[in-house]
Amino acid sequence: MTRYHNDMRAFVLALTCLTAATPVAAWEFTPAPICTLFHQGADMAVMVTYDPGVREYAIHLSREGGWPDAGVFSMRFEGPRGLTISTTRHVIETGDTRTLTVRDRGFGNVLNGLHFNTRAVAVLGDLEVPVSLDGAAPAVEEFRNCPSDQLVEVRSSALVSKG
Repeated sequence: MTRYHNDMRAFVLALTCLTAATPVAAWEFTPAPICTLFHQGADMAVMVTYDPGVREYAIHLSREGGWPDAGVFSMRFEGPRGLTISTTRHVIETGDTRTLTVRDRGFGNVLNGLHFNTRAVAVLGDLEVPVSLDGAAPAVEEFRNCPSDQLVEVRSSALVSKG
């Protein structure tokens, strides 16, 4: 039940930011109720969370136009420490295709990609949706420094680095 409430809270936050008249200009970190990193880009809202109750990270990517059905989701990080990560374990709700979610117990590649690069591109099928990483590093650092009793590191990862 906790996971359901956290999912709904994440979805409502993402949807609120998608439909707000003025987009959020910066990357933001919030430590409560769970560690959350959020950014409203021009075409996509990005939210990374860590839920200590289930010891799980999640990235939620929301866009008004929704996401197509495709077997592999990738994120390409462009910049000084560029890399591409991909997974087949992404989820798009069938009733509302606006949010794509990936969950895992380790998110080092995602956090490094957001922290050390200039742009991220979400890729699903033929769709590519970019988001600027300008100003992301300080918020990512705050996310990494969330209270140590909340953050865990586990080697297993749904998102696999391609280099």
